[in-house]
Amino acid sequence: MSGPTLGNPKNTIEILQKYNFSFQKKFGQNFLIDTHVLDKIIRAADITREDMVLEIGPGIGTMTQYLAEASGKVIAVEIDDNLIPILADTLGGYENVQVIHDDVLKLDIRELAERENGGKPIKIVANLPYYITTPIIMGLFESHVPMESITVMVQKEVADRMQSGPGKKDYGALSLAVQYYASPYIVANVPPNCFMPRPKVGSAVIRLTRYKQPPVAVKNEKLLFQIIRASFNQRRKTLVNGLANSGQIPLTKEQIAEGILTLGKGAGVRGEALTLEEFAKLADYFQDQIQRGAGS
Repeated sequence: MSGPTLGNPKNTIEILQKYNFSFQKKFGQNFLIDTHVLDKIIRAADITREDMVLEIGPGIGTMTQYLAEASGKVIAVEIDDNLIPILADTLGGYENVQVIHDDVLKLDIRELAERENGGKPIKIVANLPYYITTPIIMGLFESHVPMESITVMVQKEVADRMQSGPGKKDYGALSLAVQYYASPYIVANVPPNCFMPRPKVGSAVIRLTRYKQPPVAVKNEKLLFQIIRASFNQRRKTLVNGLANSGQIPLTKEQIAEGILTLGKGAGVRGEALTLEEFAKLADYFQDQIQRGAGS
């Protein structure tokens, strides 16, 4: 093929009209119609001919064409029945693209990546439906998919949350979870007029470069994330009250308060003041207390 044919409004409209396609609100469909943004995403994802790329939500195949030109292989996962015949048309000339018709949240991505890429790390690129951004990204990290990076288009405020630090108003459980697994970097802000239909909010491309090892060592990863979630579930509460009332931590309020004191923090501290390292220290302290209790 002579390069990507999609990515400008005229060709996108032609394809949509040809198949009488109507946008599904339930799938959060907003198709990219800006070739400069597409080029930026491919550059940010650092795609080479050696790479296998997983694309989530290819839509009509706009970014898929760009990925196919740059990579060795693309696996695109699409949930919408109505887009499958369109993808067969727009990607028909690319032999290195495989379309999987499925819900990405129900797919075993780890098994797929290991089977299709021989255990080598894959790169994930997506223009994500905004209503399921967090479950998709956290699912990829928590299931330990062998991957080098995730480069995604997300809602601007979600991108800001992912790279936010302690004390900022958008710092929360998502910030800490992402930063435990990866180094986040906002590549570009993308205005609504780069999409069809236009979303009501601004968007951003963010690259999450996976750490080989998390930046903090912790004895019990599951407990760490239980503490983090409980700390931000009720942001107005002090950390000690939030954790004590969460039902997630099998310790007394006094034991929880003691743990917080070991960080050199006062009783009135809130979760948003703690760094990832401090949460890890707290998780290790609680883990020791829980084991002590179990052994007595």
